[in-house]
Amino acid sequence: MQDKNEIIIFENQKVKLEVNLQDETVWLSQAQMVQLFGRDKTTISRHINNIFDEGELNKNSVVAFFATTAADNKTYSVEYYNLDVIISVGYRVKSPQGTQFRIWANKVLKDYMLKGVAINQKRLEMLEKTVKLLEIANRDQEIEGENAKQILQLINHYYRALDTLESYDEQRFSGKGVRTSDKMITYKSCLSVIAGLKYKQISDLFGSERERGLESILGNVYQSFGGQDVYPTLEEKAANLFYLLIKNHPFSDGNKRIAATLLIYFLDFYGMLYRDGLPIINNIALTSLTLLIAQSNPREKDLMVALVVELLGQE
Repeated sequence: MQDKNEIIIFENQKVKLEVNLQDETVWLSQAQMVQLFGRDKTTISRHINNIFDEGELNKNSVVAFFATTAADNKTYSVEYYNLDVIISVGYRVKSPQGTQFRIWANKVLKDYMLKGVAINQKRLEMLEKTVKLLEIANRDQEIEGENAKQILQLINHYYRALDTLESYDEQRFSGKGVRTSDKMITYKSCLSVIAGLKYKQISDLFGSERERGLESILGNVYQSFGGQDVYPTLEEKAANLFYLLIKNHPFSDGNKRIAATLLIYFLDFYGMLYRDGLPIINNIALTSLTLLIAQSNPREKDLMVALVVELLGQE
């Protein structure tokens, strides 16, 4: 902790908050989150407890006690929560004010970086990417329940993974992956996998390829230039394959289901599906990640691909 924290003012519509800025992030008390999100204390408290109980965030890393002067002019030690907790609560209560606060906090931290006061470029980029991922996840009501919970965990995992950039070797955590192979999955083998899905027996449209779109995507993933693969690592190939199958709609029906299936096939083909005897990505996480990419805009491709690469590459 720094010796002294600064107070900055957040003001939007009828909400005005004195926000603590310390340790390269912003902090709010539970009472301030009640005011910000327009929910009662019980609701905010329940969401905060769930965040910690579900292991989404480590309480010791995101909670601090600041001396606060109350209405009775007495000073008390009050529990405050950093931006990780604030954006997670905001996502859970689906508050428009929470979105405005995220945007405002992001700008404040950027301003402090430009003034040389607070954070370095890598941490700013991590914050911006985390905020962008939350905005994408909030676009569609299809993402809710277990899927919403898993998306929050995925995003937080991505943030923590990128946060190690300052402490670990740049090459290992470059967002480019580490594994390589000369083997290739084939167009024919992918068609065989799709043909074996139960949905193929139910609908003639399921898996019906448009203008050999799958073949084109595989060619994109394995393309080379100047004798070098455009996507050198298996993590990059997997991430781009998954993204393009979802976003390019190469089939008349079932694109998301086929994308998830072929990602699993790809990982299994290269011996990447399991880590320490456990699947590298579970069913709920796979569903959540598929929906998150489906709701993203094409200009956000690099962010979505980087997310998949980091998730596949983490030890």
